[in-house]
Amino acid sequence: MAEEESQPPTQKGPGWLESGPNPIPNVRLWRTLLRTAHLIAFGAFYGGHVHGIPVERLAPALAATVGTGTALMVLEAVRAPIWLVQVRGVATLLKIGLVVLAQARPVLAVPLLTLTIAIGAVSSHMPGRWRYHSLLHGRVVGPREKG
Repeated sequence: MAEEESQPPTQKGPGWLESGPNPIPNVRLWRTLLRTAHLIAFGAFYGGHVHGIPVERLAPALAATVGTGTALMVLEAVRAPIWLVQVRGVATLLKIGLVVLAQARPVLAVPLLTLTIAIGAVSSHMPGRWRYHSLLHGRVVGPREKG
């Protein structure tokens, strides 16, 4: 009888927050493609604001940013609904709010979008014990992925 590797138990959240087997084939590829497109679109949107391009000319970059960002959010929430209350998901929701505020207050767009970039960089590279921390549960909850 072969000995199986022991894995620490995953702490799961209540009901709808629990995730089952990965429902999305090739998820890593999709995440990489979407994230790349999202960074390019947001870079164009941010750069346009930095260089004073009229807001109406930035509409395609904004649409691409929103579209790719929405696709990334849906992908993450379908894969692991707990994402919505983990620091990584809440950071994303905060970034969305900042982009909306930047659209509503174009005079503040550059500092708000700069803050959006900073939140993204920090939340993407913080230790897993913080990134996977559930604000609802007050502890690390749900699956922690590698890579």
